[in-house]
Amino acid sequence: MMTLAIHDQRLAKPGLQSAALRDYDSVRRAIAFISEHWRTQPTIEAMADAAAVTPDELHHLFRRWAGLTPKAFMQALTLDHAKNLLRDSASVLDAALDSGLSGPGRLHDLFVTHEAMSPGEWKTGAGGMTLRYGFHPSPFGTAIVIATDRGLAGLAFADHGDEQTAFADMKRRWPNASYVEDTDGTAALAQRVFDTRLWRADQPLRVVLIGTDFEVRVWETLLKVPMGRAVSYSDIACKINSPKASRAVGAAVGRNPVSFVVPCHRALGKSGALTGYHWGITRKQAMLGWEAGQVGLH
Repeated sequence: MMTLAIHDQRLAKPGLQSAALRDYDSVRRAIAFISEHWRTQPTIEAMADAAAVTPDELHHLFRRWAGLTPKAFMQALTLDHAKNLLRDSASVLDAALDSGLSGPGRLHDLFVTHEAMSPGEWKTGAGGMTLRYGFHPSPFGTAIVIATDRGLAGLAFADHGDEQTAFADMKRRWPNASYVEDTDGTAALAQRVFDTRLWRADQPLRVVLIGTDFEVRVWETLLKVPMGRAVSYSDIACKINSPKASRAVGAAVGRNPVSFVVPCHRALGKSGALTGYHWGITRKQAMLGWEAGQVGLH
């Protein structure tokens, strides 16, 4: 597996955060252009112009960011690629269950262990809980990391200037919790999530899932989807024994509070269509393209 495109020091040192976020801003502009024009196979010069960088800079940016050339990344945004991600998606979930991945242990590449908050705690809107939060650079823009003493409870993303709006959106999920800004205290979690060198079985990432019983079942199913694969909403519905609940599954996917870690970006329409994503389709494309680089698409 390739190392994280954004060096860990950029995640750790506040003075270097702007470099990481500038990388994603250029990537975001390139992705938007590629998404609109991929059928015409645009040149790297055209992609670079859209991203406001030179062709050489764009090439090195994508190599640094995801281990991909711009051309390979363009291939990762095609409908054909999305259909390949869905290939045998139902059997992927079956294999996960057969391997015992439905319980604590290695649930996917990040080596996640999880627990669900009790229904009583959820019904109170997390009343009496203290949630610590911080803003950190990531490969996908500013990450908003929210934590309890038991582990990671929330992960959201924002473009420059929209950080407080995104944070307010997260707070509405748990309106009765107390919130304390703790950038230093949440930095290690950000590091653990986005530095692939820390994706180790002996250091599992603890996640607390705060939602209804149905939502938690959907999110637990998403945790079984490996990097480089995807599932349809109907596959998830069947897996949780609610085959007619695809629409409700889609709503639960959209309410996933731990983006990227609980990989809701790997949920696609049956046709391979990306459909919606709470933090923007461009960011969903960025995550799928970044993951293509990690699993070795060249």
